Amino acid sequence: MNTHALLRGLAKFYPKKIAKKHHDFVGLMCGKLKEETNRILLCLDFDETILNKVEVEKYDLIITHHPFIYGQKRYVLKFDEHKRRLFEKMLELDVPIYSFHTNFDEGKKGMNDALASLLMLNNIYSPAEMPMMRIGTLSESMEVHEFAKYAIEKLNVPYGALIDEGKSTILKVGVIGGGGSRDYKIAKELGCDIYISGDVPHHVRRDIVIDKFNYLDVPHEVENVFMAQMKKTLLDLDDQLIIDTIVHEVPPKIYKLSK
Repeated sequence: MNTHALLRGLAKFYPKKIAKKHHDFVGLMCGKLKEETNRILLCLDFDETILNKVEVEKYDLIITHHPFIYGQKRYVLKFDEHKRRLFEKMLELDVPIYSFHTNFDEGKKGMNDALASLLMLNNIYSPAEMPMMRIGTLSESMEVHEFAKYAIEKLNVPYGALIDEGKSTILKVGVIGGGGSRDYKIAKELGCDIYISGDVPHHVRRDIVIDKFNYLDVPHEVENVFMAQMKKTLLDLDDQLIIDTIVHEVPPKIYKLSK
């Protein structure tokens, strides 16, 4: 498929203007786009753990979720020697890297639409107060601890940390994948019974407790759904594309001392 036509198709769902309002860095990160794109590699982050595969395979394009270069390119490459070496290696291999981050998170058919669908929520919408968030309702209410186990299973993550200071039953759910814990107040104000996100710092956790709300903290790797969702969008644009995915980021092992 013509590469620019492919990217225009993706931009209909994940426009760069979304990333700009978040002061984010997306788009072409490294290399020069080829005229035609037939083979694509999808991953959350591009790093040296993937390099061997790229050296063997003949990819036309690598698409990442997290920006390969976060910041002004000249400054990142000047002060991050590790990133600079990898950047130069990808130029040598002539494989461009393109990133979709907050524009994918917030965009239609993106990250948070995918997570809401995995949770099997109904009447899903994006609130004007936080367009990245998705809010929806369960088919039937669930006890809060039962829901936490349900959510962990549906989101395909190995653990979740539950703050159960709010309602004992869950019907209305808010979710933002990745690090959106600070937006719990919006979910609470909009009548959610629980909010799901990740990367919650201590002081935010304390605020949630004081505000008597339910919060389920899941690992950032919940964003692995990027690969399946982006692959689906790409194949909808051209079902002849050859797409590989790498899930190489896994949460750390959690140990809990038995009493």
